[in-house]
Amino acid sequence: MVRKILFALLALGPLVVVLDRAGLGDIELFVLAALALVPLAWLIGEATEHAAHYTGPGIGGFLNATFGNAPELIIALFAVHDGLTEVVRGSLTGSVVGNLLLVLGFSLAFGGSGELDRRSSMISLGLVGFAVLLFLIPAIPGWHGDPDRHDLAIISVPVSIVLLLVYVGVTLFSLRRHRQQHISDESPEMAGWSFTTSLLVLGGATVITALVAEILVGTLEAFAEKAHLSDFFVAAVIVAIVGNAAEHGGAVVVAARGKIKLAAEIALASGAQVAVFLIPAVALLSWLIEPLALSFRQVEIFALAGATAFTALILANGRSSKAKGIALIGAYCLVALAFLLAGDR
Repeated sequence: MVRKILFALLALGPLVVVLDRAGLGDIELFVLAALALVPLAWLIGEATEHAAHYTGPGIGGFLNATFGNAPELIIALFAVHDGLTEVVRGSLTGSVVGNLLLVLGFSLAFGGSGELDRRSSMISLGLVGFAVLLFLIPAIPGWHGDPDRHDLAIISVPVSIVLLLVYVGVTLFSLRRHRQQHISDESPEMAGWSFTTSLLVLGGATVITALVAEILVGTLEAFAEKAHLSDFFVAAVIVAIVGNAAEHGGAVVVAARGKIKLAAEIALASGAQVAVFLIPAVALLSWLIEPLALSFRQVEIFALAGATAFTALILANGRSSKAKGIALIGAYCLVALAFLLAGDR
């Protein structure tokens, strides 16, 4: 049923592009574009999953890392092009925090009691913690003066390279340990995808996602003004949730089916992947458009560090429970409130 609904919602992507050309209002376009990204993100994930069956775990892992984060990556690059640096950093920070607190929280709340892979959980949280420490290098100087000055963008380059090298190393280690686990809910209509079909669907969905993301970024400021919200809050909470919505929903569904260990690993691995792969990738690719400094605000650094420490405390005994899930969701609400009160710089 969920799959059929997502298939039907794919029509929203082309519809948003048409309505944009027809001159629909910015507020309506932002809402429709945000909704359209959910099924598109799901389709990219499905196409990547099927393509990975033909490529083996190595290339499959690369495809998942690259295209699994495609909506967030595309949104970030369009925001860089439009000079919305706070939106870029906010959406990336919000994505990490959302995975660690909101997605994991709902997974534990729906999954209930169970045993978790403590080693894998701590590796993911360790990666996020390591990334936060490196982010301090360009972030602290950015708390005084212009956070987008060129010298901070230059400092962000070696930080990004180190994070990507760590990501590659940990990924290779994980591949040796076991094949990466993915959400799998095969049905007859999905099982028949050939490698060519998978690539065509992946390419087409990515193109539509790019068009929709451009519209989303172009209408974000107007939506934030009308809703009396800061651009930072819209990016860190709304855009971050939308960019990961399909993957988030998948993790919760897996947890509800009793596979709490897999659901927790999906949420934590996704958060770590954003921290050590997506953020540095955006920083390096931004040099093709306009150099981006990883000068995260104090509220962002505290949110990242706090979410990492709190999640590690919650998972310290390697067991899940509904109460722990509710605690994580409550922590996310506090972070969202902090983002709301922080406003724009």
